[in-house]
Amino acid sequence: MAAGGVVHERSDEDLLAAIADGPGSLPEFYRRHVAKVTGVGVRRFGTPEDVADFVANVFLEVMRSAGGYDPRRGSAVAWLYGLAGNVAAGMRRQQQRTTAAEGRLAGRALLDDDDYARVEERIDAASALRRAYEAIQRLGERDRRLLELIAVDGLSTGAAAETTAGAGVEALYVRALRCQFGELTAVRATSEIVQS
Repeated sequence: MAAGGVVHERSDEDLLAAIADGPGSLPEFYRRHVAKVTGVGVRRFGTPEDVADFVANVFLEVMRSAGGYDPRRGSAVAWLYGLAGNVAAGMRRQQQRTTAAEGRLAGRALLDDDDYARVEERIDAASALRRAYEAIQRLGERDRRLLELIAVDGLSTGAAAETTAGAGVEALYVRALRCQFGELTAVRATSEIVQS
């Protein structure tokens, strides 16, 4: 508490520093960002179980990786989006190695009937964005991650630059322009459907 009885809310960067020392600040960080992380999940996964697993995995990774966060390289939110992208890629690789039955059973117990219905509604609403995400999977790794952040997650090029180690905004503009002539045509067509 500050002088005069004013309570100052801790920044996301302060919360990550605290989480690096122990999980006590994780619930506050979770409450601030669970909707963003769930949004990333519904744009990438087709079942409520997979979205629930994704959200849980992201916040477990936040606990494990918070000590590696460097505020000089970007904001905590940009770091979280980058971490979520890595978790999503890892889960997709894992899904390729597991059976569909194992995937369906893993997250069902984490959702009650109301949660399940709400996540299904969000998945249906994000189906066009998921098709765009699948289209950009055919790009190279760096271009794909860039377009996920810009076209799927709605980050500005500058914010996407914060999540891409060592890449300047100008380099990302060039990469985005180069991608327009490939798979981005499918992404833009899907985006137009979503916006109409």
